[in-house]
Amino acid sequence: MHSHFWEIVYHQERLTMDLLKTISNELVDLKEWPEFGAGDTITVYYTIKEGEKERTQFFQGTVLQRRGSGATETFTIRKVSGGVGVERIFPLGSPFLNKIEVNKRGKVRRARIFYLRDRTGKSARIKEKMTFKK
Repeated sequence: MHSHFWEIVYHQERLTMDLLKTISNELVDLKEWPEFGAGDTITVYYTIKEGEKERTQFFQGTVLQRRGSGATETFTIRKVSGGVGVERIFPLGSPFLNKIEVNKRGKVRRARIFYLRDRTGKSARIKEKMTFKK
C-alpha cells in the first residue's frame, strides 16, 4: 500500500521537474555556440558593466568541464595568469556572452579534466586533436 503512494509522489515530482525544465528552456533564448569540450582551448568574449560604461573583455584558457543541460548549462575555463591558476565558470545561457572562439582542439580521454589543477609545466600540456577533412 505504501509503495503505491510513493510511486505516485515520484511521478508527480518528475512531472513538476519536467515542466520547470521546459518552461525555463523556453524563457531563455540560447544562442548557437561552436562545438567544444574538455581539453579544448577557447577564447570567450563577454561584456562587463562598470558603472555606466560597458566593455568587452576576453578570457582564454582550457575547458575543464561542461555540465548541465539546456538553459542551465555551464562550462569551466582555466588559465594560468602570472603564475597563478585562474578558473572561471560561464553559463552558456548568459546574455553577457558575446562570442566563443575555439582556438585549439585538445585530445583528452575524460569529460572533466580536474587533474590539470595539480600539474605545471610540460605535464600540464594537452596534445592537439588531429582532424582530417574528406
